[in-house]
Amino acid sequence: MKIQWKRLIVCILIPLAVGGTSALLTRGSMSTFDSVAKPPLSPPAWLFPVAWTILYVLMGVASYLVLTSNMPARSRTALRVYGVQLFFNFFWSIIFFNLENYLLAFVWLLILWALILLCTVLFYGIDKRAGYLMIPYLLWVTFAGYLNFGIYLLN
Repeated sequence: MKIQWKRLIVCILIPLAVGGTSALLTRGSMSTFDSVAKPPLSPPAWLFPVAWTILYVLMGVASYLVLTSNMPARSRTALRVYGVQLFFNFFWSIIFFNLENYLLAFVWLLILWALILLCTVLFYGIDKRAGYLMIPYLLWVTFAGYLNFGIYLLN
């Protein structure tokens, strides 16, 4: 399979743009994060942008594999779910950091987690590599759920 570089770059830029825009809207929020009581295993603040950048690139590559598969009908459905989970991903940080509504953010994150799981399963059914590329994202959001719920309980 020949790599379609323009499509691949666009597919990677989409989640990076979603995450970058969300980060811009919540800039300065890490000071809020630093000031709240956190559960054990909370990583240092510098790790979050590094992890998210890697995850967004993996998501972009996964979406590219689905987009360029030979299953256009299944790909459309999977990419719609992918788009919806990106929407939920975008607004989670705004709810958590800007609104500081930790309970609503946790509920929102549960919906996001379910959407990521569904997206992962759909991607896997189209291209196993795409499904595998979504697993780190699912695991990170699982960990984020632990952190979010812990912060809700402690604050």
